Amino acid sequence: MTASPSQYDESDPRPGSPLPGGAHLDSTAHIMNRISTQLASQLSLVSLGGRRRPGPPALVVVAHGSRDPRALNTVRTLLDRVRELRPGLPVHLGHIELNEPLLSDTLAGLEARGTAAAVLVPLLLSRGYHVKRDIPEMADAVAVHTRVAAPLGPHPLLVDTLHARLVEAGWRTRMTQSERRTSAVVLAAAGSRDPDSAVDTRRTAQLLAERLGVPVVPAYATTAAPTVPTAIRALTARGRHRIAVASYFTAPGRFATECAQAAPWIASAPLGTHEAMARLILHRYDQALTTPVSTTPELASA
Repeated sequence: MTASPSQYDESDPRPGSPLPGGAHLDSTAHIMNRISTQLASQLSLVSLGGRRRPGPPALVVVAHGSRDPRALNTVRTLLDRVRELRPGLPVHLGHIELNEPLLSDTLAGLEARGTAAAVLVPLLLSRGYHVKRDIPEMADAVAVHTRVAAPLGPHPLLVDTLHARLVEAGWRTRMTQSERRTSAVVLAAAGSRDPDSAVDTRRTAQLLAERLGVPVVPAYATTAAPTVPTAIRALTARGRHRIAVASYFTAPGRFATECAQAAPWIASAPLGTHEAMARLILHRYDQALTTPVSTTPELASA
């Protein structure tokens, strides 16, 4: 059973990994803190009468899937960050295709374990066929009560991540007027035939342009126009010679690599495991829970 997508507004190491020298004590303390936090969260589910309280609906993060192994590693690390931010919340992963576990298998596993409810948060950056059709249809195939949240974008937390990745790549936060007049950004996205996807990507480009104070042009790796090289040529013809490519992809992969290779200046890394991404996933989860199931809200841009 599914509900309509909710209304939307606008590389860190894994914790506990081996550390050099005497840092293993800090790592051990971190692990003990996590165990204590998890134990406390489990005890909080038990009432004074000894009966188990119903836990929160499970969070199922729905990734697209990729043949690039870096993508799966990135998504798994991102989910670890989500778990750290919300101890006690059951967090699961499901893929639309290409990687295991597939979403259908994840949902079947929840059903087999007697999970009553789940919120599906697409790890996708705009509306499109996967959000509108694929994910709801997979959710309808199980008895678990499900809600499908809105995609991650557009949202200011995505702009925070894009800005941080550009700065990491060498973008200067302070520019002279001359530098600003010759600078621009190409927002490189995957592309979709769904017109709503282009609307969402343009809105993200607008938000990023307001943040940076330079033009930001959306461009696409496939399916939609303009392509990244075409957008770069158009900006160059307008006198913009310091052109950065902002990678609007959740994880590394072929499209992200090809778009970065087209950059005439700098190219940022994909959004990845930035803390703002983990916070945005939880925001979409909470938002889905507070949106009435019987309504189909207007899709907002901020």
